Amino acid sequence: MQQDDIQIKEVQLPNALLLPEIIRMLDEGHTVTLHLKGFSMRPFLENDRDKALLVKAGAIKVGDPVLAELRPKQFVLHRIIRIDGDCVTLRGDGNLGTESCRVNDVKASIIGFYRKGRDTLDRTDGIKWKVYSWIWMHLFPVRRYLLAAYRRIWLRFFKPI
Repeated sequence: MQQDDIQIKEVQLPNALLLPEIIRMLDEGHTVTLHLKGFSMRPFLENDRDKALLVKAGAIKVGDPVLAELRPKQFVLHRIIRIDGDCVTLRGDGNLGTESCRVNDVKASIIGFYRKGRDTLDRTDGIKWKVYSWIWMHLFPVRRYLLAAYRRIWLRFFKPI
């Protein structure tokens, strides 16, 4: 079969079906690249634009972006903002509220993101991500205003790629 005869068909599945299969693959030792859906990690990760490279969750710490199962078949990709014993508190970069789960409900760690259509991985253990994370987490008191300006001003003039 020649290369020209190959057709690629994109299929979208609900998270409740797709993510348990991804978790099974991670448990088998695979890495998975997941196309991101949703707006909870704005302004730095965009719906239907960016991708995350996932591995099975290992040792987690505050500041890590993770995939967690809040309730059966309800998943979020958010940042850890607190770990208190077995309780993990999560917040999306674009959210003001928090969500909680148990340590064993953290199903995947994100080792990097493919942003803005690039083929280069922005690693979460790199200096760029660590600096961005530290700044954004410490801007929480004014995040409401920054996100409002982003939605009302920035997105009107500069639509995401």
